[in-house]
Amino acid sequence: MTDNVLNVVLGLIASAISAGLGWLAQVLRRRRRIERVRAFFGLPSGGECLIVVPRSIGTGSHAHTVTRRDAYALMWLAGLVEECGARPELVAHDAAHRGLGTKTELCLGGPVSNERMAAHLAWGLPGAHVTSGPGPGSNVIVVGGHDYTADHDRAHTLLARIATPDGGRPVFLVCGQTGTANQAGVRYLVAHHRELARAYGQNGTFALVLRVVNPEAYGPDMVELVADVTAEALERPGARSGAA
Repeated sequence: MTDNVLNVVLGLIASAISAGLGWLAQVLRRRRRIERVRAFFGLPSGGECLIVVPRSIGTGSHAHTVTRRDAYALMWLAGLVEECGARPELVAHDAAHRGLGTKTELCLGGPVSNERMAAHLAWGLPGAHVTSGPGPGSNVIVVGGHDYTADHDRAHTLLARIATPDGGRPVFLVCGQTGTANQAGVRYLVAHHRELARAYGQNGTFALVLRVVNPEAYGPDMVELVADVTAEALERPGARSGAA
């Protein structure tokens, strides 16, 4: 074998090794990324996840009708679950009669359209509640003495993760004032899960208020973090005055 042929063979071997190492590095990076996502959402490969579906509260809507925006949000959630190698189970808000911690739960919609959401807020975030009524501006998220009102220029979402007893699977709440706010909250959760994991740990509880800017013009794309209301949302009404 001449020197030229040997050099060609060695070059091909080096290229193959380099390509193989690059492919392996990509596989390992993707695997680490997926493992971080699984850890944050409590979604092991082969596990199950409960996605609680709200009902549409529009006039004349059927009891099991879902709005178009909520359907988009559910598609994002189902895609996230399947990316982790888990199995999503969609359950109507009034049919999810089961305990907490055995499965990760993703609960979508405000307490008016989702009975399960109302129960989670009362149990896990007693300092947060939503007022509602027939008039404009009556759908208000109230946390820690602050009122977050929706109008044509803005809508809000209460985005939260609640740790369950004994280290069980977490509960995620996306409690938006509108269907667009629900969709924006889901997209924010999927896009910012790394920052949330760094800030609150893999098993921590958090509650955030997000603002959707001019949803009529921009849909769910313009989202701002308004406040971290974790401490206020966890505080039971009357606890501060009782302590005083």
